[in-house]
Amino acid sequence: MQILRLIFKGFLGIFKFINNYFKALIFLLFLFFIFAPDSKMKEPNLARIDITDTIMDTSEILEALEKARLDSNIKGVLLYIDSPGGALSPSVELAMAVKRLKESKKVLAYAAGNMASGSYYAGVNADTIIANPGAFIGSIGVIMQGANIENLAKTLGVSEQVVKAGEFKEAGTFMRSWSKQERESLQGLVNDAYMLFVSDVAEARNLDIKKKDEWANARVFLAHNALKIGLIDSLGSYIDAQNELAKMSLVDEPVWQEKPQFEKIMEKFTKQGINSLFSAFFETKLK
Repeated sequence: MQILRLIFKGFLGIFKFINNYFKALIFLLFLFFIFAPDSKMKEPNLARIDITDTIMDTSEILEALEKARLDSNIKGVLLYIDSPGGALSPSVELAMAVKRLKESKKVLAYAAGNMASGSYYAGVNADTIIANPGAFIGSIGVIMQGANIENLAKTLGVSEQVVKAGEFKEAGTFMRSWSKQERESLQGLVNDAYMLFVSDVAEARNLDIKKKDEWANARVFLAHNALKIGLIDSLGSYIDAQNELAKMSLVDEPVWQEKPQFEKIMEKFTKQGINSLFSAFFETKLK
């Protein structure tokens, strides 16, 4: 009887411990599954880098490109592109980084949806460009816009005061119409940026710059028309792009680099909220 009482007290103590520290135990278990190494994981030899959303701050993408370039195990990189474009200088920065990456790795750009304007510039130096048949390609052009609220300001009784040094320091103001000299100056800036874009595309894609009005008039092409004029190399699915990169990279057994489990979970958590945190965790572990 004494033994049964001791056993009962023991189970009761365990139950109280679990009840008191249940959340802490779950949290520790959660961390263990996230950070526990997978002994079956092989060294990755292919990597995917996404260029999505508007191209403005490219620091994370540039870091990923450089990391892939320095990783001797990575033989090929797939650029997954679905972006409407963005600012000129970060797009140029990405284009230069891809060109540098191509010196030591095979690079394939996959146009998943939009590969237009700045995002086309970003991926133009890839060895091969494959596009989803429904993707929008091109929009090789440059635009500078500015509102003119002069009449609205007058209606509201608002006027501005300006102190400046330099004739064109106020060029682009939205408080009045631009002067002829200001407009000519801004047009010259846009023209220079356009020719930088066009010349880089012509060099990367081996296109005749004298025929730029056919492929660089800021027109957006559906993928099959972009193929006809040489802006892309072929049409295909994402799986086709993956297989082609493996072939280009001379990889017998493709092993794709994956994001850390913690990063996957946090991305899902950020997009879907707290309710998806545990479901994302278990999905990740059960794959």
